[in-house]
Amino acid sequence: MNYKYLSNTELTAAVAEYMEILIENGIAPKEELIPVEKSLNRILSKAVYAKISNPNYNSGAMDGLAVKAQSTFNADETNPLILEKTDYLRVDTGDILPKEYDAVIMVEDVVDMEDGKIKILNAVSPWQNVRQIGEDICEGEMILPSFSRVTSAFIGAALSCGVTQIWALKRPVIALIPTGDEIVSPFAEKKEGEIFETNGYTFSALALEYGCVPIRYDIVKDNLDDIKQAVMKAVDVSDIVCLIGGSSAGRDDLSASVVSQLGKVVIHGLAIKPGKPCVLGVVANKPVIGIPGYPVSGILIFRLIVKKIVEVLNGVKFDAPEIIQAELTKKIVSSLKYEEFVRVKVGLIDGKYKAFPFNKGAGAVTSLVKTDGIVRIPQNFEGYNKGKVTDVELLRKKEEIDNALIIGGSHDPLIDEIIDICRINNREMYVSSSNIGSMAGLMAIKRKEAHLAGIHLLDEESGSYNINYIKEHFSEGETALIKCVKRIQGIIVERGNPKNIKSIRDLTNPDIRYVNRQMGSGTRILFDFELKKSDINPRSINGYDRVENTHIAVSLAVKSRTADAGLGVYSASKIYGLDFIPITEEEYDFLTLERFVSDKKLDIFVKSLKNPDFIKRIYRLGGYSYDKIGDLTII
Repeated sequence: MNYKYLSNTELTAAVAEYMEILIENGIAPKEELIPVEKSLNRILSKAVYAKISNPNYNSGAMDGLAVKAQSTFNADETNPLILEKTDYLRVDTGDILPKEYDAVIMVEDVVDMEDGKIKILNAVSPWQNVRQIGEDICEGEMILPSFSRVTSAFIGAALSCGVTQIWALKRPVIALIPTGDEIVSPFAEKKEGEIFETNGYTFSALALEYGCVPIRYDIVKDNLDDIKQAVMKAVDVSDIVCLIGGSSAGRDDLSASVVSQLGKVVIHGLAIKPGKPCVLGVVANKPVIGIPGYPVSGILIFRLIVKKIVEVLNGVKFDAPEIIQAELTKKIVSSLKYEEFVRVKVGLIDGKYKAFPFNKGAGAVTSLVKTDGIVRIPQNFEGYNKGKVTDVELLRKKEEIDNALIIGGSHDPLIDEIIDICRINNREMYVSSSNIGSMAGLMAIKRKEAHLAGIHLLDEESGSYNINYIKEHFSEGETALIKCVKRIQGIIVERGNPKNIKSIRDLTNPDIRYVNRQMGSGTRILFDFELKKSDINPRSINGYDRVENTHIAVSLAVKSRTADAGLGVYSASKIYGLDFIPITEEEYDFLTLERFVSDKKLDIFVKSLKNPDFIKRIYRLGGYSYDKIGDLTII
């Protein structure tokens, strides 16, 4: 076995070595004859030539009178010419021009007279206002060269020239074989310990995006012989085989063993993160790739490796991603061992692009839905500092990023609803939100890293919300506060309240597991205030150091019984049918800079807050009052 098991091969070198071996093994484009009308977006394997001229007859280019041009040469405005009925023929646009005529006078340039005679004021030159044979394209002339992509315009042009079939590159067939004992169909009822198999569907969509034909196989359990059998069947009917899952070095990670027994493993292990445990192999002269089961890792490998192979089979390269320069809003720490691909959100704020790195790991598939781009940190770099301006490879259209409203700060379930209302009312506007806590949101506004921040910051001395914090960190008139809601904060507990929790003091019971919010969040500040007011030492709370970033996450921890209680808003408890012990009513508002008030995106946001549909939604969520919603005050 001449490969290094779980090596740490540099990505560029690995791709170059693998592609060289695949080409040596005969991987190359294939062609097929297909009907023109079904060829949209296909790649031509041979040049296409016109079978007939277009047009294939001389025709009138507009409505008018067909004439012999020579018979009109003496006509001008001072010396009009009279033509007899036998000197012309009326024609419409596209009519065949009889051989005895060689020009057309536009109908608006003639004056009808009696007995069919006409008066013309200007002469016409030979072939004026005539579409001559082959004016568009001549018989035998090339319509489109080899390896061009078929467009809708080409289809019309080819058919107009008598071409009904073309030679095109065959669409590569990609076999997708999901493996694992723990995965089940997403259409089945999931039991504890099972994971929905979604990679096959994601990769099928990517394959279609790349112009391929995906074949998604049924799930194969972690059995060496079963996986080998599936691969042998797949290589017979496909151009690329992807084994999904089992690519690492664990007890049930069988991809490398399968490939080595059926063919050859070229590389096992790439110096990238995520995506290191990747298997690059060859079976029956076909590429077989072991793709990690973690969704983010798998998608990255599909884009970095599978896409390269598709380019060879398609005969053309895909467009490179658009790259912009953006400033990092926080430090990224990276291992020297790997080239790291960091997912980021991107926002255009006050004329500068800002990149917001994700914290979630390779299994967080939903983070990809919200990802705007990728920051690559080269191997042998320890990372990038906050404030560094770096390249971002965009996964979303730049126009969408430019039109995005960036919201940071405290989480509330109503934010998702307002985002939806904004999109319904303005399809060109996008909203991106990050749950970073009230204090972090306030500072993001100060650093111009967000357009808006949701805040609910309690001033312990005055008992007021938000205003004192704003005055402490901003100059007078620098900011604007948009009123949103008053909401009920309380203790979220399991339905039926089995621990009989009635107040904050009950949380000191060591048998009660508490789940807290992150430092700097308004809810954490409120909880610490309530502890201080009741003279309770935070160290007496079992779980004080366990934190979640959203009210929903706190509720889910209680719902899943990994915690008994957590402070949060009523609406979050209602989502999971949990019980709720009210503690206080607080003000939840949005902070922005005064200079952003005239921004069209902010205007849409404020109007959406006042939208009756949004009011109905937060009423259904429960726990809110909203008599001043949308009111704006300069502070």
